[in-house]
Amino acid sequence: MKPVSTFSIVALDAATGDLGVATASKFLAVGSVVPYAEAGLGAVATQSYANTTFGPRTLMALRGGISLELIHQAFAESDAQHDERQYGLVDFRGRALTFTGDACHPWAGGRTGEGYAAQGNLLTGPEVVDALCETFEGTEGPLSERLLAALAEADAAGGDRRGRQSAALLIVREGGGYSGFSDRYLDLRVDDHPAPVGELGRLLGLHRLYFERPSEGDVLTIDADVAERLHNVLVRAGYLEAAADSWDAASDAALKELAGVENLEERLLEPGRVDRVVLGYLERKYLA
Repeated sequence: MKPVSTFSIVALDAATGDLGVATASKFLAVGSVVPYAEAGLGAVATQSYANTTFGPRTLMALRGGISLELIHQAFAESDAQHDERQYGLVDFRGRALTFTGDACHPWAGGRTGEGYAAQGNLLTGPEVVDALCETFEGTEGPLSERLLAALAEADAAGGDRRGRQSAALLIVREGGGYSGFSDRYLDLRVDDHPAPVGELGRLLGLHRLYFERPSEGDVLTIDADVAERLHNVLVRAGYLEAAADSWDAASDAALKELAGVENLEERLLEPGRVDRVVLGYLERKYLA
C-alpha cells in the first residue's frame, strides 16, 4: 500500500460554524482519501497509510457525543497498524486533536491550535506544518480563504518532499450544498496537476463566481448606463439582434438565457437589477 504523503489542516470557523479540510500531496486524487466532514459535527483528515474508516467512524462517534480523546483511543486499540497512521480531528466546538504514528515516514508531525489541527508526513521538514498553523492563525476572511492561504504557504515552505500532484478543499455548512439539499458547501479537487495548490485557488475563484450570492454593495440598478453596457454584451454574444432603447422584458430574457449558458444563474437578481460581478465577468469575456 502506498502512503498518502500529505500535509493537511482541519478547522472550524467559530463565527459561522463552517468546518473544513484542506490537503495537498504527491499522490493521485488526495481528495478522494483524506478529507471527511459533516456540518454541526466535525472534520477529519486521515493520511499516511490512511485508514479511510477513520473519517466515517469519527463522525459517527461525534453524533453520539464521544470525545476526540476517546475516539483516538478507540483507533489506537482497534487498528493493528495504528503506528503507520496520521490524522487530524476537530469538532463543532473547536476542540482539536492530531496524531502521528511512530512508523510514519519522516519528516512527520503535527500541531493543534484554537479550532484547528495541522499535520503532515514525508515533508521537507517541520516548517511545512509551522506554515500551515501560522498562516491559518494570521489570515482573516472566510474559512475557504484561510485554509487555501495556509495550504499555499505550506506548499511554498517545501510541502511534500517527493513533489506535487493533487490538492483538495472541503467545507461543510448546514444546508450549504447545491440548492440546499446537502451540507457540502464547497468540495473542490485537483486530482493530477503540476501546481495543484495554485489550481485549487483558481477553482475556488470559479466557485465564488458561480455560487456566491452578491452583497448589497455589488447590486446595480439597471439605469441607462448599465443598460447600455448589458446591451453591448448581449448583442456581441448573439442574444439580441440590436440594443433596445431601454431595458425591457426582451433584454431581461436575453440576460437570463446568457446567464444560464455561463452557469451564472445563482447570481441573477430580480428584473431591473444586476450583480456587478456578473456584469464585469460578461464584459471581460465578450467585449475585451
